[in-house]
Amino acid sequence: MKLVIGLGNPGSKYVGTRHNVGFNVVSELARRFGVGQPQTKFQGEYQDVLIQSEKILLIAPQTFMNRSGESVWQFVRFYQPEPVDIVVVCDDMNLPTGRLRWRSSGSAGGQKGLNDIIQRLGHDQFPRLRIGVGRPPGRMDVTAWVLGRFREDEKENIEHAVVRAADSVERWIAEGIEPTMVEYNRQVSEG
Repeated sequence: MKLVIGLGNPGSKYVGTRHNVGFNVVSELARRFGVGQPQTKFQGEYQDVLIQSEKILLIAPQTFMNRSGESVWQFVRFYQPEPVDIVVVCDDMNLPTGRLRWRSSGSAGGQKGLNDIIQRLGHDQFPRLRIGVGRPPGRMDVTAWVLGRFREDEKENIEHAVVRAADSVERWIAEGIEPTMVEYNRQVSEG
C-alpha cells in the first residue's frame, strides 16, 4: 500500500488558499478514482482507492498545516509502509506558481508541515512533491501570502498544476520516483 498525503488546512476558510494545494491534489485523485465519501481517522480524512491496480490511501491531515506530522505519524504507524511508498504533496514558495518539483528525500526547505512530518517520523527519507505558489510581493507577510487565495491571473495556472500533479502521482505509483522526476521536474513552457 502507498500513502499519498496532501497537506493543507481544514475548514472552508482555507479553501482555495496557496497552502491547500496539497489537499487539491488529493481531491483530484479522489475525483478520478474514489468511490463514496472520505472517512475520518487518525486526525485525517482518507479514502482507499485503486490506482494502477495498487491500493492507495489518499490522506488529508486535519490537524492544520504546522501539525501535519501528528496525523501522518499515526497513519504510518498503523499501515507501516516503506518510506519509499509515502509521498507528501505540499506548497512551496521557492518555486514559481504552478511549477512541480519531485524529490526522493531531503530537508523541509522551510515548509512547516513537511518539517513537522520529518520531526514526527524521525527521518526525511520519503518522496515529496512540491507545487510552486510563488513568493509574496514586496514585504508582504509570508503567512498572509500562503493563507491567501490565488489571484485571478494565477488560477488557470494553478488548476493546471493540480491536474499535472495528480498525473505525476499516478506516474510515481506506476513507475517510481526516478521516471517521475525526469518527466515532471522539467520546466513546462508557457503557451
